Amino acid sequence: MAIRQILCFPDPKLHRKSQPVAVVDDAIRTLVDDMLDTMYAAPGIGLAAPQVAVFKRVMVVDVSEDNSDPLVFINPEIVEAHGREKMEEGCLSVPEIYEMVERAERVTVRALDRNGNPFEMTAEGLKGVCIQHEIDHLNGKLFVDYLSGLKRTRIRKKLAKARRQAM
Repeated sequence: MAIRQILCFPDPKLHRKSQPVAVVDDAIRTLVDDMLDTMYAAPGIGLAAPQVAVFKRVMVVDVSEDNSDPLVFINPEIVEAHGREKMEEGCLSVPEIYEMVERAERVTVRALDRNGNPFEMTAEGLKGVCIQHEIDHLNGKLFVDYLSGLKRTRIRKKLAKARRQAM
């Protein structure tokens, strides 16, 4: 298991769509383990494979307080969505930026687990938002894409300044 480097906005690779996983094998399970290690080390509550420059439809989520409830989604798809709610979101690829984003209040997602077994789950609240956020990554979309062009430009400038100051 290893901690991988997380791509940061505005890296154009973050807008690349991910490909479905054909076979859940040891390489995919290693990716999942690395993603969990990376997410916990960051620290974060969700991570999608494209954020670590792997363009496969794999994501991990753990919204528990003590990192005790890791969820693995391979080839996830939202099969139902209900209601609308706004919640403040952040992203490991857009560090220290938080904005209000409107999403479905409750979603049902179908996916494969780390062993390739199919499952379906309904989630709401933070877990539901996190699942939608990570599926967006798999589709090449970031939460900042929901914001106005002006806000995205400000965020891009703020992150560029922070990178310059860190050098």
